Amino acid sequence: MVLLGSGNVAQHLIASFLKSETVKIVQVFARDPSKVNHLIDNENITSNYSALKKADIYLIAVSDNAIASVSDQLPFEERLVVHTSGSMPMTILNEKNKRGVFYPLQTFTKNKAVNFKEIPICLESEEVADYKILEKAAEAISEVTYPISGEQRQALHVAAVFVCNFVNHLYEQGHAICQENNLPFSILQPLIKETASKIEFLSPAEAQTGPAKRRDTLTINAHLAFLKDKNQQEIYKLLTKSILDHGKKL
Repeated sequence: MVLLGSGNVAQHLIASFLKSETVKIVQVFARDPSKVNHLIDNENITSNYSALKKADIYLIAVSDNAIASVSDQLPFEERLVVHTSGSMPMTILNEKNKRGVFYPLQTFTKNKAVNFKEIPICLESEEVADYKILEKAAEAISEVTYPISGEQRQALHVAAVFVCNFVNHLYEQGHAICQENNLPFSILQPLIKETASKIEFLSPAEAQTGPAKRRDTLTINAHLAFLKDKNQQEIYKLLTKSILDHGKKL
């Protein structure tokens, strides 16, 4: 495998594949080699497209905006080229090569290790034979792989924004409220952990609690009166309305 990229996703993938006994990273393409030379020897890093080595898979792990440009600059044809994006279609890759997607469904943060064995890897390809190659590569680092179409992957990415990015932003709002009132955010961590663990056994609808679920208007109005930040008020109102409206449908 040749991996193209040097950001968070690329670095986590490099570290994971280096532990594999079945898939070998023969080369990493990085515009700035210093970002990855702590992971792999300099002799196996290049910033020159014409120096790319031959491999079974060329894995593009760059920002969504750069995928097409990287794909267009590859100096070969009829090789398997895949990207790691959750939102970009497979067709963003240049059609001169065989195309696919290798999408690890996880949030990646610099210097925060993850257990790739537990990370779902969503796979897509144009040809069955290419899918088998991608599946073998995925199984080298993960115990969870899924064949997913482009439309399904887009839906999954939107769902992931709700359950990950938006939820984390709500943590940030809770953190701010704690700070403003001289409370440690750590006091909420057992609650956060219990809320997250419940959905391993219950559906989110079954696990829902709180004043909106109870239709406790006195508490809801008291919370809104307490909040001075207009943005926090609007978030509270919108989420409360969503929970109330969802309850009507059940």
